[in-house]
Amino acid sequence: MSLKATNKTDVNTTELVITIDAETFENAVEKAYQRAKKNIQLPGFRKGKVSRKLAEKTFGEGAFYEDALNLLVGPEVDAAVQEASLELVDRPSVEVLSIDKEVGVELKAVCVTKPEIEISDYKGISASKTVKEITDEDIEKQIEIIRKKNARIVSVDDRAAQLQDEVIIDFEGFFGDEAFEGGKGEDHPLRLGSGQFIPGFEDQVVGHSIGDEFDVNVTFPENYQMTDYAGKEATFKCKLKAISYEELPEINDDLVKDATEFDTVDEYKADIRAKLEDAAVKQAESAYESAILDALIAKVDSPIPNCMYERRIDNIMRSFEQQLKQQGMDLNLYFQYTGMDMESFRDTYRDRAVNEVKLRLALEKIAELENIEVTEEEINNGLAELAAANGMDVEAVKRFIPMDEYTTDLKVQKAVELVKENAVVAE
Repeated sequence: MSLKATNKTDVNTTELVITIDAETFENAVEKAYQRAKKNIQLPGFRKGKVSRKLAEKTFGEGAFYEDALNLLVGPEVDAAVQEASLELVDRPSVEVLSIDKEVGVELKAVCVTKPEIEISDYKGISASKTVKEITDEDIEKQIEIIRKKNARIVSVDDRAAQLQDEVIIDFEGFFGDEAFEGGKGEDHPLRLGSGQFIPGFEDQVVGHSIGDEFDVNVTFPENYQMTDYAGKEATFKCKLKAISYEELPEINDDLVKDATEFDTVDEYKADIRAKLEDAAVKQAESAYESAILDALIAKVDSPIPNCMYERRIDNIMRSFEQQLKQQGMDLNLYFQYTGMDMESFRDTYRDRAVNEVKLRLALEKIAELENIEVTEEEINNGLAELAAANGMDVEAVKRFIPMDEYTTDLKVQKAVELVKENAVVAE
């Protein structure tokens, strides 16, 4: 391989002209022939016994050129990229400029390179930090949780159903006179007012008594997840079979002793307040950090190749698909429920991807400007934590993750801490 020319054609684009000598190309052609010959068959010859010369005479001199190039292009382009000291963010686009068995091959590789980010004023970023004041109302909301956990379910048979009641119903949905798929249920529990069913359904159950059979008329929302049903009017034939309600206990020392580790209501409330105040501080700190990083992202205005955003979207989508699989779903089923397609789905992640790419580039540049390094001890401690979290040994973790990227991750985290330490809390 010989790197003939290096031309920077755009801010983040460099073209490499690469030559491959005739001998290297010939060796690749012979290797391609040897791989292919077992499948070559001509009249008068047994399969796999056709000579290269005869095969080229029959199929053309360039019969094995494409396979030979497939063997050469990857390693040759990688070597040229390394010689040119380029850091790529995507696979190069390769074009064959010329090919001759006597001269060799000339290639052009269009390389998208990592952008050079300019970042300044990353020290002294100002952001507000507001800690929420915990009120008695906040504490009462937490008290309500323990009351609900210890609630008693009381069956009702002497009155009609009311909002907040739990009812048991049978129902079947119809479009006109035709029952539709997924619209039938038996002994279905429903809390009236929960919004579990189509808007208007639960309100029409209110006022009916046990044993009543009645119709509920509703219209499916225009944005309903099953698009075939969206906007359609439907009638549900219903039967009310049971009514009950939740009776909440009085909050007192006895309930607190039974349900918590505390002896009195006052002790329990004091603990709730302490925990809520601690959570409020952490939430304020998290919001403060987010505001600092948002300000840092806003400072990045260097041109960034679009492929970096697309690749980040790809990574986010792979994680989302993995979550769906754990729930027994896939993307196609998800699209059916949401009415989305691949393009619109990817667009929902575009802003996030743009911000994440800009932030990563900014932090990597700060780590470079500040000469941030990580010690062997820090690397090993981090690997030990990863190993423990995944039930693996450290050497196994090293085999599974790219160590260069992992080291960069540690530097980036140090850069985050540096920016935070030098930030200013706004009045």
